[in-house]
Amino acid sequence: ANTLFNIWIKYKPRLPEWYYNEKLLKVGDSLAQIKEYKLALLQCYGRYLQQFVSVNLDDIIGDVHRFKSTFFPNGFRDKNAALTFHALQERNVCIYQMVCSSDRNLQNQESLQTCFSVLSSLRLTMQVALPQENLCWLIYNGTLHIYTICRHLMMRGQSAKVLEYLLWASICMESSIPLLSVHYLTWRATLYTAVSQCYFDCQAGIYGEVFARRGLIKIDELKQLENISSSLENSEAKKIFREATLKMSVMIFKRAVYESRRKPKSYFRPKLRVSLKEAQNLPWPRTTTERLLTEMFDGAAAQFLAILEALSDSSRHVLRPAPPVPDEIEIRDVISELFFAGLEILSGNSIKKQKESFSYEEWDVFDSAIEFVVNFLQAQGDPTWKKAEMELKLLTLMQPLLFPRKFKHGFSISENKTKEAHGSEKKQTFTSECCSGSLKHGEPSHDLMILATTVFSCVSTSKQNIQPDKEILVDVITFLWQKCKTGLQQIQMSGSDYLKYNHKYKAYQWVHVLWIINEVIQKSSIADTNVVMLAEITLYLTAMLENVADS
Repeated sequence: ANTLFNIWIKYKPRLPEWYYNEKLLKVGDSLAQIKEYKLALLQCYGRYLQQFVSVNLDDIIGDVHRFKSTFFPNGFRDKNAALTFHALQERNVCIYQMVCSSDRNLQNQESLQTCFSVLSSLRLTMQVALPQENLCWLIYNGTLHIYTICRHLMMRGQSAKVLEYLLWASICMESSIPLLSVHYLTWRATLYTAVSQCYFDCQAGIYGEVFARRGLIKIDELKQLENISSSLENSEAKKIFREATLKMSVMIFKRAVYESRRKPKSYFRPKLRVSLKEAQNLPWPRTTTERLLTEMFDGAAAQFLAILEALSDSSRHVLRPAPPVPDEIEIRDVISELFFAGLEILSGNSIKKQKESFSYEEWDVFDSAIEFVVNFLQAQGDPTWKKAEMELKLLTLMQPLLFPRKFKHGFSISENKTKEAHGSEKKQTFTSECCSGSLKHGEPSHDLMILATTVFSCVSTSKQNIQPDKEILVDVITFLWQKCKTGLQQIQMSGSDYLKYNHKYKAYQWVHVLWIINEVIQKSSIADTNVVMLAEITLYLTAMLENVADS
């Protein structure tokens, strides 16, 4: 600090004033970038502003006329006006960052008061600069700083006090013509969302929804202007409009999902309610909430975001469970349906991700999540998720058989087997090691036998509507048949000495696999997929059984 002080004192008389001031602020910006906020404030921004006033700058914040006459005596067209605005704004940023350094959680009342003083100072600076179109950069940066500070204060329960500043930032974005372009729409929508969130935090959800609908209108107005001014379709602009619309729709849904179900107190409430357990087997959308989600949002990601926002409440604490406010039957129903829908989306997308990672051979992704997903599915009582559990089980068993490297999965899978297979249901922890150990030539591997008995249990112990996907079944059966066919051909090469090689080649195991393949085809809906393969399997099985019977 002393070195910098001496430099400024030494060179100020030797340099042109405009050059000195410009370098003074540039050094301040550099110091702020490396988080030397105190040094930047005292030796750069503060030093620059000392030429205008020697008293405490905070004393001028409340008087806009005094503010103008003090810092802009020559008007806003003066060549130093932009530097002065910049110094004023960055001074506030440094003060806020210094507060955060000493009191990150803003627990002291003095810290809170300083933050609100900074917000007031930023607002005054923007108010003075707003009519000057060439200072739109200052307005934009000001909204960024206001948003950052306000979000911090909202986390400390100060939503009611920061609301006016976020509203101001939003109006500033609408009042500056250069900032009304599509390029800044994403940021404007973020400010709209923050304002709506403040209303919800203050238990004034109706105003939050109204402001979100207002934001939606503003977005639509800009979209219409964009369509008129540009005849070309811009994919980037479409993405921006879609994202901004989504933000507003989520805030509208946050209240609408509850209010659309609430009824007057005098309204007769029937005792019969829709059972979510009964709705589990129905296709999406299954409930009123899911139908509203489908109407308002495209895609599972947007729907899941809306669910998270609808369930979020800054006034609730995890370790202080309490009924919803207001505690009404309809509100409880909506909350249950939101969790019901969220769980469906979460599980469905996790399963889809696992299938895609398997398809693209992204083994790190597949292995990192497979245990969590399977354990999650096994813990659910929903029969519709049994199908997903079966499919992931088959993928995991196929993995070491398809690819020449060692795979290990140390989690439990339920292997339901009928009496024809291996008796009662049991839990089996499997470790697949296709590349370890040696097998006798022509002998089915342990992994192959597990795969065969597992796919048999999937189709023989389950209802038709929750069997594994047809495509997966076909691929598994085709794979098993190719392995079985190779093994059987080796046995047939022995000619009439079949029984002589019975022990060596474990022929009865191949017959068992072949029988399983035939049973799976008969019990599932894949018989019409490959008629030639079915006929070939039947002939092979018949020949093998006749050979055993004749011997």
